[in-house]
Order: sequence, then C-alpha cells, then structure tokens
Amino acid sequence: MKKVLVTGANGQLGSEMACLAQASDVAFVFANRQLLDITDAASVQRFLLQHHFDIVVNCAAYTAVDKAELEQTECFAINAIGAKNLAEACALSNTFLIHVSTDFVFDGTSPLLLNEDDEVHPLSVYGASKLAGERAIAAATNAYIIIRTSWLYSSFGSNFVKTILRLCAEKQSLSIIADQIGTPTYAADLAGFIAHLIPIDHLQQHTGVYHFSNEGVASWYDFAISIRDFAGLETPILPIETYQYPTPATRPRFSVMNKKKVKETFGFSIPYWRDSLANCIQKLK
Repeated sequence: MKKVLVTGANGQLGSEMACLAQASDVAFVFANRQLLDITDAASVQRFLLQHHFDIVVNCAAYTAVDKAELEQTECFAINAIGAKNLAEACALSNTFLIHVSTDFVFDGTSPLLLNEDDEVHPLSVYGASKLAGERAIAAATNAYIIIRTSWLYSSFGSNFVKTILRLCAEKQSLSIIADQIGTPTYAADLAGFIAHLIPIDHLQQHTGVYHFSNEGVASWYDFAISIRDFAGLETPILPIETYQYPTPATRPRFSVMNKKKVKETFGFSIPYWRDSLANCIQKLK
C-alpha cells in the first residue's frame, strides 16, 4: 500500500483529494499548515524522513492573485520557498513529488494552445512565484510531476463559481470580463487525475511538466453565464473588456493549455468544462 502526503488539506484541491481518499486503498495523510508548515525547511525534512511517504502531493498554495501584488514575501514563501523545501526533502527521503502550478506562468500573448515547453513569462507576482516554485523543484529533484492547471473551482472553498452565485443573488446585474480566455477546471477532476497517477509504478520515468484543465475554451463571461444558467438564475450578465475592470495583478489574455501530453502519457480522459460545471452546481444545490 502506498503512503501519500497531501499538503494544503483545507484548500479546494486538498478537500477534493480527501473525498476520493475515502474510497481508496492508499494510505493518505492530509496536512494543513498547522500540522506542516512548508515554509519551514527543517520541519519539512523531519516530517518526511519520519513518515516515509511514497508520494507527496503539494496542494498548498498562496492563490490570492491581487493581494499577492502587496504581499510578495508571503506569496513567494509559500509558492516558491515552500515548493523548494518540499522538493529538497523529497530528494533526501526518496519521495516522489506531485506539485500543482498554474497557467499564470504564461503572458497570454500566444494565440495558440499552450504546450509545456512554450516560453514562460508571468505578468504577476503570483505567476512569478509559481514559476519560481517550478524551477526550484526541477533543480532539487529528478522525481517530480508538475501539473499546470487553470481557473480552478470546487464546491469547497472560495472561488469564482461561488462568487457568481452570491452576486447573482445580491445584484440586479453583473458585468464580467469577456476578453480573457482560458479554461475552467473542476478541482474534483484534477483530484481524479492525481489519484490516477498515484498507483502508477515507476512514476519517475514520467518526470516533467504537464498541463491539465478541463476540455474546451471560455471567457470569464462565458463561465459566469453558464454558472447562472446551471443554477437556474436570471440575473442579467453583461460582457466588458479588461480595461473596464482594472485589477492590481495583470492576467494573461489567452491561456488555453494543450492537454495532449497528459492524455497520451497517462491515458486519462478529461471532461468538457461545462459538463463538470453542471456537476459542481448540482453538488452545491
């Protein structure tokens, strides 16, 4: 039986992993920040050497994209230094690391589907911190999978889906950005993919970066319209351009990722984003 540590246990992805663990024959240990502070290198090394995990799944992350512009130190501490600490401890303890990164490592200027080896150029502190984490992992260990994902949401935690549902109940109308294009990703689907990876023998043979989001393409406006419609609401939603809703952090305009590598390597079928959204809304109901 494999023994797996999941960090960031209280977040969206960690919570979805916990749901899957209930029907798994894997020995999961779920750690929140109180149990394991990944920014403390000595504590991370002690914890991993003591418990002898086969795999660490790092779901811990600083994800407040706009706040990160002012909280750079805290953002980098978790997303870059924390990732480095885990990778170094995994190398010492002969543990495989699965780490979750983001489409925000790209600048959004390419009109094509983004491949894993495309040039990276983050536009925000958050994106820069996640890229620094990726590079620290690659420098520290040769036994890792980095999964870049996008627009994550879940029935757990705070996210765009819950925000739109709340605003539809509170406001007479909404204005949502229509010129930023990407793909919503249901955290339950990403958790399912990670669970698919865990039983694979010789994971080290697949070390590298992979892209995973749901299938399909959407703007934030499309996403919001679908949330409203699946929830059976009627609040008017108007499309606006990015300049009409300025934010502290700059987002990539186009960050649709190519999932060909992950599908061909692991034989995993990825659901269409609207189908997964419908499942999430039904669960919230």
